[in-house]
Order: sequence, then structure tokens, then C-alpha cells
Amino acid sequence: MKFSRIGNKFSSNIGIVELMNELGKALSENKDMIMMGGGNPSHIPEVQKYLRQSMQSLLDSDREFETMLGDYDGPKGNLRFRKALAKLLNDSYDWGINENNIALTSGSQSAFFSLFNIFGGSDENGKVKKILFPLTPEYIGYGDSSIEDDVFTSRKAKIEHIDQHTFKYHVDFDALDIDDSIAAICVSRPTNPTGNVITDDEIIQLEEIARKNDIPLIIDNAYGAPFPGIIFTDIESRWNDSLIMCLSLSKLGMPGTRTGIVIANEKVISTLASMNSVMSLAPGSFGAELALDLVESQNIIKLSQEVIQPYYYEKARRAIKLLHQHLKEDISWHIHKAEGAMFLWLWFENLPITSQELYERLKDKNVLVVSGHHFFPGLDEKDWPHQHECIRMTYSSESTQVEAGIKIIADEINALYS
Repeated sequence: MKFSRIGNKFSSNIGIVELMNELGKALSENKDMIMMGGGNPSHIPEVQKYLRQSMQSLLDSDREFETMLGDYDGPKGNLRFRKALAKLLNDSYDWGINENNIALTSGSQSAFFSLFNIFGGSDENGKVKKILFPLTPEYIGYGDSSIEDDVFTSRKAKIEHIDQHTFKYHVDFDALDIDDSIAAICVSRPTNPTGNVITDDEIIQLEEIARKNDIPLIIDNAYGAPFPGIIFTDIESRWNDSLIMCLSLSKLGMPGTRTGIVIANEKVISTLASMNSVMSLAPGSFGAELALDLVESQNIIKLSQEVIQPYYYEKARRAIKLLHQHLKEDISWHIHKAEGAMFLWLWFENLPITSQELYERLKDKNVLVVSGHHFFPGLDEKDWPHQHECIRMTYSSESTQVEAGIKIIADEINALYS
């Protein structure tokens, strides 16, 4: 059999595919593997208890369970959920939206595949329009989410050293040249993989650039406010007609339901709904139905603020303490300031081997991280050593596993610099 160009693209080595394959193998084949690579949320007892109660309510209802399984939703997704979410966001932030500004998708990954192909790729004149990531490193799953090639372009982050072992990335606005080849700007906030939270001032500047060039600013808010609230710094939550905000139920503790949420102007939402129809007829109903009471009661905000955020904040604090405890202080290692998400981004300056080789060595010791070189989609500067000096580790696993994994990582790094 011969594949098309698109078929060949998706049969080649893709970073997000490698990550998910490794996750699946570790869970099903190697029970001894310490999982510090994937983005699976923690199984937080209070969250799981609430979701179990919601599921029981569905099962006990006269019609809701049968309707959820037996009827299609519309291509924008569950109407009652979208109305409830619009009310929650208006009550919280005064965005002035309604249910027609919201579409559900089969997970955030599906949402970004659709959005990137709505805006990026060949226009009616055959010119390839690009998606700009104004700051890399960025999410591993973006890099291959386009049907056409060469759709993504990105810029190096500016690095601020906060102390000997802590740093933070910033947008380098001096390098942010925008021309008519750019179709959209996209950032994640908090950022996967680094835990960086782009500042309010940076968001305002990016909004102004997008508005000036009549292009959208897409914000991936999968870890942010109002839910799941895995964000450790105060921010302003903004929305307007030129901004596309993406949320998710996954990091709330529901990754298996594959429920993504897009908030945008009605033209974008209508187009996204059409793509839902073509690809899957309609998004699945399960996630929206399971979370409906949480959203209608607005308890989803309380759960995020009082349970989820403190839980991950303490896990991040503990993991950072362990890294300081086990890594030699005289080595040039750095942790990105932990401002949100569920990852720590480790930078080993002048690493004697590549981050991919470090990944392989740790994998041989039953510790699974992710090599940093996967997180620079669309970056042309191949000579930037920083791309090969970083790894992403999650701290969402069981505390005993995180501690054991950090000890193995530290032992390997200490030996490499000896």
C-alpha cells in the first residue's frame, strides 16, 4: 500500500505519538516504570468522589443517562452545558458571551487540530499562512497538528535568571516580527511544558499585535482559571471577539471523557462546529453531562480553588525541595519558576549529552521523562543548545514515585557532571 502525503506524515515519528505510546506501554507492559513524562492528572480523592456522585445521579435519573448515551448532541456540543458555562464565565469575568460563543470538541488536542487548520495552511492564492508561537518552548502536541507542512513558526524565549537555580521565560517582543504570512498567534497559559505563566502585560501586548494585524490570539487555558485552576499566580482572565480561549475538562480529573471547550466569536464557533460534524458528527456527551452539575452550581470554581490548586501547589513545592536536596548545588542546573500546570521544566546548562540521550538513560533506569527538544515547534534556530539541555518531568504521580524518580534523575545528572 502507498499512503498519501498526509498518510506518510502521520506514519512518521511524531513527538506527541511517541509520548502517548510510551505512556500506554508503561501502564500496560512495564508496571515498574516511574511515570514522570505524561500529563495524566492526579487521582485526587475529593474530585473523584464528586465525579462518582455525579455519575450516580446520572444512573439514578429517569432520562439523563439514556439521553447521554442514546442521542446525538448538536455539532457545537451539549446545549445545556454551553449555556451553564456561558453564565459561569459571565458571572466570573463579565465576558458578555452566550452559548453560541462556545463549542465543545473531542478533547483539546482535537480543538487545536481544527483551529490550526482553520487559520493555517494555504489561502485562496496558494500562500501558506502560519501559526506563530511567540515563545518557545511550547506544548509538544502543537507541532504536528496541521495538515500542510511548514505551518508553524516560533521565537526563542528571553531568559530571566531569578536566582542560582530558578529562571523564567518571557516573550522577546523585539524579535516578534509580524507580516501577512502570520494567520494566528498561539500561547499556552500556564505553559505546558514549563509551568510558565505569561504575564498580563505580555498578554495585553500580544492582543494589541493580533488586533493590529487582524488575526486571532489563541490562548490554551487547559490548566488555568477558572478551572481546573492549576495556576499559582494571580492573572486577569480576558476575552474579546479577536481572542480564542480554549479550556478543558481533562486536568480537572476527567481526561478519559475527552472534552475540550472553545470560546470564540460566532463565526469561528460555527466553522469549528462544521468541522466537528465532518470529523465526528458531534462531540461526545459524556464529559459535558458528568460535569454539568459542577458548572451549573458553579461548584467547579470552588473545587478548583479549594482542592485542586492547593493540591498541585504542594506537590510542586515538594518536588522542587527534593530537587534541591538531591542535585549538587555547584552544578549549573535550573528549574523554571513553577507558576502552574503539573510539570517542572529542568534546564541543565552545558549538558554533556543531549536531552534525548538523557531520556534514554533514564528510561533504562525505569524513569520516564520527556526530552526537551520536542517542545520547540516551528523554531528555525537549530543551533540553540538550550533545546537539547532541558527535560520535562511531571509531579502529578504518587508522591513516593515522584521522590524515587527525582533521586534517579539527580543521581544521573550528578554523575554526568562529575
